[in-house]
Amino acid sequence: MNFVIDNWMLFAVALASASLLLWPMVSGAAGASALTPAGAVQLINREKAVVVDVSEEAEFATGHVVGAKNVPFGQIDTKLAGVVKNKGLPLLLVCPTGARANRAVAAAKKLGYEKAQAVAGGMKGWRDAGLPVEKA
Repeated sequence: MNFVIDNWMLFAVALASASLLLWPMVSGAAGASALTPAGAVQLINREKAVVVDVSEEAEFATGHVVGAKNVPFGQIDTKLAGVVKNKGLPLLLVCPTGARANRAVAAAKKLGYEKAQAVAGGMKGWRDAGLPVEKA
């Protein structure tokens, strides 16, 4: 007991470290909203996932996932249903950094695309993973 009392600061640091390490697991925040580029490739190959790039047309032209369809974020509500007709397929949303894609996931789910996911890191993450990119 004297050891605990004499070293209370060590125990406080250990407790704080453990709680910070476990927090993402407990809160469900660990990878809940975004899919890694490698995971996206698996969904494309195994489940015929549809890739939709929510970048503006000029951004899309500079480089996008091979086979991706372009639906700018501002037009998701009006154009997504015309581009992706099968709402049962996984829908992968991509943008340059992943920020717009995360917001597009919520819009897609409101439209009935329950398997919509954002690709973590967007096109930057895709390129960093060494995956193929095509230009329009």
